[in-house]
Amino acid sequence: MQVRMLDAAGVKKHAAQLRALLLDAVAHGASVGFVMPLPDAVADAYWADVADAVESGSRIVLVAWREHVLVGTVQLDLCMKPNGSNRAEVQKLLVHSGARRGGVASVLMEALEMQALALRRGLLFLDTEAGSDAEALYQRLGYTRVGELPEYCATPGGAWRATAIYYKTLFVRERKGLRSA
Repeated sequence: MQVRMLDAAGVKKHAAQLRALLLDAVAHGASVGFVMPLPDAVADAYWADVADAVESGSRIVLVAWREHVLVGTVQLDLCMKPNGSNRAEVQKLLVHSGARRGGVASVLMEALEMQALALRRGLLFLDTEAGSDAEALYQRLGYTRVGELPEYCATPGGAWRATAIYYKTLFVRERKGLRSA
């Protein structure tokens, strides 16, 4: 498996595969912000917005390829506020239904954390559907569950579910009252 970071041109170049990955994830129940039916135009507009965020420098997109097939992706949304330069949000961890349980998600998250470290983003946070299989993955990867918000999001089928909030500290900027660079 090969993991690569896409620039804005790469997101646009691979938009059809990214759309297919998103459609597959939603069709198989992933609660990632969309409900069924998910029209191609809506998925395409989403990836165009992602390309714009990558172009602006506020988003990192990583993709996983296995034998020239796009099998997964994850995004790191960088807080651009002056008081938030230490944090980033993990978004849209998607693994194709045919590649699940094969280590793709773990490899993508490891690569994402390396990118976060390189950018001096020591605090990562995310949300996921409470009770979903993703919770076990994030806990296995060392993320701490803070709690949940009831009826926060709808599943692709339209059922309202709670979302679980997680964080992971990669490094701490302040120790014993001393600030680090």
